[in-house]
Amino acid sequence: MASVDMDPDVARRLFEEGATLVLLGVPQGTELGIDYKSWRVGPLFRGVKMIPPGLHFLHYCSTNAANCGGEIGPKTGLFLTLKPREILLANWNPKEEDLDFSASQNVEEVSRVRATLRDLDPFLGPYPYEVMRKWVSLTDHLSQEVATALQPLSGRVCAFSDVIPELQLKHTKDREEQNLPRNDTACQSMKEGLDKLPRMKQREGTELRFSDIPRQTYPPGATPAQITKCSLDQSYALENLLEKHHQLKPLNVLGELQFAFVCFLVGNVYDAFEHWKRLLALLCRSEEAMQKHKDLYLGLIAVLYHQLGEIPPDFFVDIVSQNNFLTSTLQDFFQFSIGPGVDSTLRKRSEKFKAHLTKKFLWDFEADLDDCDPVVVELPDDVALE
Repeated sequence: MASVDMDPDVARRLFEEGATLVLLGVPQGTELGIDYKSWRVGPLFRGVKMIPPGLHFLHYCSTNAANCGGEIGPKTGLFLTLKPREILLANWNPKEEDLDFSASQNVEEVSRVRATLRDLDPFLGPYPYEVMRKWVSLTDHLSQEVATALQPLSGRVCAFSDVIPELQLKHTKDREEQNLPRNDTACQSMKEGLDKLPRMKQREGTELRFSDIPRQTYPPGATPAQITKCSLDQSYALENLLEKHHQLKPLNVLGELQFAFVCFLVGNVYDAFEHWKRLLALLCRSEEAMQKHKDLYLGLIAVLYHQLGEIPPDFFVDIVSQNNFLTSTLQDFFQFSIGPGVDSTLRKRSEKFKAHLTKKFLWDFEADLDDCDPVVVELPDDVALE
């Protein structure tokens, strides 16, 4: 592990106040990272030191034990909130290919490690301070409270879902009772082959616990006119989500948006990307809510500014811009933001953000987005978001 040159005063403060992750027994070649950076573990690695207090995302991928340069397994991660000078101790469990933090509950063991920390220091890699500003900008609305509420009960965010059969059908008789085809008969079609596969479900405790985004955007008993209105302006659905999941702190919905983005961008969880898209679309297509929740939407602009700055440009072509998702969603947002009931500060910030995206990605939010590919436009003048 290596880090860029750090200001001596910053290094001294982090050395004195920073937290320490002592990670023992991690196999050589394991890909391990914290926040926005990762490394391949070497033979002398024992953990990470000088970690700024606050929320962090520790992530790792096991590797083929027979060959440290071999295949890398799916990524596992967990959110941690570290206190000043805290020592968090974990041992690698080779059977589970995971870190076991139970040793951190042993006060005597932690005290022993603290007493020998100076001897351990040469084997601890410094926190990659150069990514700190970027990490804070991506998680400034994400508290440990929100992260704990959203992450799986297992405490682990996994790139691949841990799935098990919905029903344990070990015998042909069991399959017949469920009206499923026998395994020993030839398949006549792809559908028949798929039907022979057992129905799978995610193992309990391993699923991300995102807020439920209402599928019905209008109130019960709504008239056709109300249904049309609520389809164009999804504020009713957004207010339901805020009341159910973020009633006390509406801005926590931005923390959820950041949680989903980090789980996707750093943790490689595709389901988190799908939730990010749906939650973003709901926020951007809620006109009345935009007039009511000024601070929420000022925060949304800042969140998107930093998030879109971190996605590789070619990624927009491959996924984000597929079917014009992002351009059409933001087009609705910018259209609503110039409405008569929108706060003037929010309107101006939105206009600057729109100009910034037009310049950076060459997106034309004034064009008709019926075509399949994003529309681009040349913008010669420099536009600042500040």
